[in-house]
Amino acid sequence: MSTPRPAPKPDKSDSATIAAVLRSAAARLSELNDTARLDTEILLALALNRDRSHLRAWPERELLPEEQERFRDLIEQRRSGTPIAYLSGEKEFWSRAFKVRPDVLIPRPETELLIELALAFIPATQMADILDLGTGSGAIAVTVAAERPLARITATDLSTGALEVAQENAGLHGVRNIRFQLGDWFNAVQDDERFDLIVSNPPYVADDDPHLSQGDVRFEPALALKGGIHGLDAFRIIAREARDYLKPHGRLMLEHGFDQAKSLADLLTEFGYTDISHHLDLQGYARVTTARSGKRV
Repeated sequence: MSTPRPAPKPDKSDSATIAAVLRSAAARLSELNDTARLDTEILLALALNRDRSHLRAWPERELLPEEQERFRDLIEQRRSGTPIAYLSGEKEFWSRAFKVRPDVLIPRPETELLIELALAFIPATQMADILDLGTGSGAIAVTVAAERPLARITATDLSTGALEVAQENAGLHGVRNIRFQLGDWFNAVQDDERFDLIVSNPPYVADDDPHLSQGDVRFEPALALKGGIHGLDAFRIIAREARDYLKPHGRLMLEHGFDQAKSLADLLTEFGYTDISHHLDLQGYARVTTARSGKRV
């Protein structure tokens, strides 16, 4: 009588191990974007309530049914286009993790140029009054506050939801030198307030720009994106009003679209600003324009 052969071991490639589900989900997401593997790891770590190092350390670990369900739900949301940052609830900016929700724009690497210029203008040993208009997640205000603890920063936004996120981020990073104000542009500050520096990353996308219906932008708040027919409405308001709130030596720093530098310079010139300069991002596009306090003309 022959000895029965042992039953074959299950093929791990078809099981619900970490390695297997990562391969399968990454293949599904690869149809949509070129960051499929990274997206998949972030979402699986989120579903397991672990960091990504856990995935590499335990590739053969079997997922529990409820973990599989959470992961499948996250993958389907990502396949529908929901940004990774909204699914994970955070985005890295200036080497810090910022909380994000659909109430706010997702912080972008391009905005770090605005941070660099602001920090170069305000020495670390100097007190300064800084105004961040349309703070959103608070990425600009919180970063500058952390890097310049002697500065007094006022961060404004028209959205109560955005201000809640910004305040949460201020608490997360332990900064206490920010005052948050609800209101539309300069309506959020007192008429007699004056600032050494006014910064803003305002809405600057033209209302009919086709990019508004593509990619992550579809899920971000239109209030923080649309800038009118030519994308310049917010810039005109800020340029007109900032003159009354800048100190004599003050600077205005504005992030804008890659093709808006000339239009913005013309607008600033119209309102009497001087020393207008354009600053290039890593791709060589002018993405931030700075100017000296304007005069009434």
